[in-house]
Amino acid sequence: MESSIPLSTKPERRWRSKPLQISKPSLFLAFFSCFAWLYVAGRLWQDAENRTLLSNLLQRNVAQVPKLLTVEDKLVVLGCKDLERRIVEAEMELTLAKSQGYIKSRLSQNESSSGKKFLAVIGIYTGFGSHLKRKVFRGSWMPRGDALKKLEERGVVIRFVIGRSANRGDSLDRNINGENRSTKDFLILEGHEEAQEELPKKVKSFFSTAVQTWDAEFYVKADNNINLDLEGLIELLEHRRSQASAYIGCMKSGEVVTEEGSPWYEPEWWKFGDEKSYFRHAAGSLLILSKNLARYIDINSASLKTYAHDDTSVGSWMMGLQATYIDDNRLCCSSIKQDKVCSQA
Repeated sequence: MESSIPLSTKPERRWRSKPLQISKPSLFLAFFSCFAWLYVAGRLWQDAENRTLLSNLLQRNVAQVPKLLTVEDKLVVLGCKDLERRIVEAEMELTLAKSQGYIKSRLSQNESSSGKKFLAVIGIYTGFGSHLKRKVFRGSWMPRGDALKKLEERGVVIRFVIGRSANRGDSLDRNINGENRSTKDFLILEGHEEAQEELPKKVKSFFSTAVQTWDAEFYVKADNNINLDLEGLIELLEHRRSQASAYIGCMKSGEVVTEEGSPWYEPEWWKFGDEKSYFRHAAGSLLILSKNLARYIDINSASLKTYAHDDTSVGSWMMGLQATYIDDNRLCCSSIKQDKVCSQA
């Protein structure tokens, strides 16, 4: 009887699915990871938008940003500055040259347009109410008619100096025009208004107009309350012909009047220091400037400060220049000297 041999077989393993169990910490960690991913993704998206916005703004404003200067650009800038400095220096030298008379004269269409040079131009101040005084002068020391022309042939021009009426073209102006047509001995300052309080401006206008009209060695300003010895004055000027930058007159100084309403009151008295004394200047009755000083007044007339009196105004202009002060007592009209060239009228 065959015995059955039992076969030893490995027991079959059967897998059984068990229910999935997830712990709470794992669930919380997964949720937190998802939230963190969303947060980072959002920030990256926002940063990308910001970068795009900033890039657009930079591209839009790049044209407004100043360019960096290259070495060549800096050299150009430095060259322009150097050129500007040279121009300024040239202008200063030109002004100096003009003030010293080294310019072509701007002459009117009159006697001097032919290029004639004169020894002196003498301007006698006058006013609208001084008709009788002018007649007296013409009948005494002042030449007229042919004698006036002969004097000019000798190199001396003499004219009555007057401005225009405040009411242009009125009877005052017409009377002067008519008198001038007859006598031909006026220098009419078209740009000046004739008035007593405008005398400091009148002296500036006179020198400026005279230097533009006649080419002379000297320009003489005289008041209408003096008589002149023309021959003596011409001799004095001939002696000084070679004197450059000459400021000639009866030099004086004096107290500055500070009380308003007083004769010779100076409204800007406070500018003359604690001593209240005027600087050295030529008396206004008769003063003489050489050509280059008169040209200086012409060139700078717009910026020259005037004071209450014409003689102190001229003196203030000369103080800033290398003028040669010549104190000649023959020009002191009120003195008792016998050889003086002027006297009180």
